[in-house]
Amino acid sequence: MKRIHVKEIDETKESLLMGSKRINLNYYPICPNPELTVGVGRHSDVSTLTILLQDDIGGLYVRGNNGSWVHVPPVSGSLVINVGDALQIMSNGRYKSIEHRVIASGSKNRISVPIFVNPRPCDMIGPFSEVLAGGEKALYKQVLYSDYVKHFFRKAHDGKNTIEFAKI
Repeated sequence: MKRIHVKEIDETKESLLMGSKRINLNYYPICPNPELTVGVGRHSDVSTLTILLQDDIGGLYVRGNNGSWVHVPPVSGSLVINVGDALQIMSNGRYKSIEHRVIASGSKNRISVPIFVNPRPCDMIGPFSEVLAGGEKALYKQVLYSDYVKHFFRKAHDGKNTIEFAKI
């Protein structure tokens, strides 16, 4: 099990981990030719964590280790939890954000409700000092979270390439 050795959550870390929250309500109408469209293109979330409630239609895919797309079948009453880029940066890569996409359905409308847990826009994110305390080299620089988010929206749906913005 990968650990980041954070033993106490003070106000600063609380803000970094969950200083702001946003809820989206996503509606994907039926698409007669779903292979010709994408509900949401490939990306990783900029959040610390994303908590997703999805309906029973399906359509969420994650990038597998071999580069293929793996369907995440909906399970009634369950939540999908994604690690986001902010947590990857703060954990110095110990926790990895997941590249994912959404494909429209050819037979039913789809609804999903993601809750994004983020640092505040004014927070600086970078590897936690506890992660680097043992001499581990920082893989990511300190970056203003709002700058990271702006970079993401300039290059949205660019897979996991957004994280390169924070690499040293």
